[in-house]
Amino acid sequence: MKLLENSSFEALSSRLCVETGESRILGRIESYSCKMAGDDKHMFKQFCQEGEPHILEALSPPQSTSTTSPSQLGKSSEDGENPLSDKCCRKTLFYLITTLNESFRPDYDFSAARAHEFSREPSVNWVANAVNSSLFSAVGEDFNSLGPELWNAIDQEINLQGCDIYSYNPDLDSDPFGEEGSLWSFNYFFYNKKLKRIVFFTCRSISGFSGYGRDCLDNELDMELEDEEEMDGFTEDRCPRALCV
Repeated sequence: MKLLENSSFEALSSRLCVETGESRILGRIESYSCKMAGDDKHMFKQFCQEGEPHILEALSPPQSTSTTSPSQLGKSSEDGENPLSDKCCRKTLFYLITTLNESFRPDYDFSAARAHEFSREPSVNWVANAVNSSLFSAVGEDFNSLGPELWNAIDQEINLQGCDIYSYNPDLDSDPFGEEGSLWSFNYFFYNKKLKRIVFFTCRSISGFSGYGRDCLDNELDMELEDEEEMDGFTEDRCPRALCV
């Protein structure tokens, strides 16, 4: 897996790291190439020792199950829009786990993650609505302008209509967001098999009474102060004071 440069994602990730007073929102959007080389090939061979790459493994039911009626699920399956909502091949599972490892390195290791900790979500619309609802509830009206920009950037990078969407929903023992003060989190993978690319969108909300997540916000502030200092120096160099005569 290789992290792909995307200036739009970097800017959006910065805007998704905010403090609301009652909580801190820590969000990140990243794009990864699924082309394997070097260490990835070696890890993939080890991973497949437990089963062939194309063997299907059972996933947990999608997060949308509780809000989607049986008739809607049935219609989705009949139309062929979501034929394997509860399974994926081991190769895809390897991509998901490797994406997590790359994104959270070196703080967490997901090598022991299993298929039942992932779900396949049935539609882009449901995921978009779930994300929008969480972020709008957290940041309020400010998300009205950010939301369309966010989804447009993701679509341009990955072509949402050509994606399978997976989510990571670990149990409490292995949840990296299970620290004290964690309010909610989501982890979505937009996998375009044709492009051999995954866009990973992760976000969590930390209670304002928790010290966790402060470093992220402090780093953002430090970067802004450094930019201002550089700009001040640039202005002084370009516009020297008048000489006294």
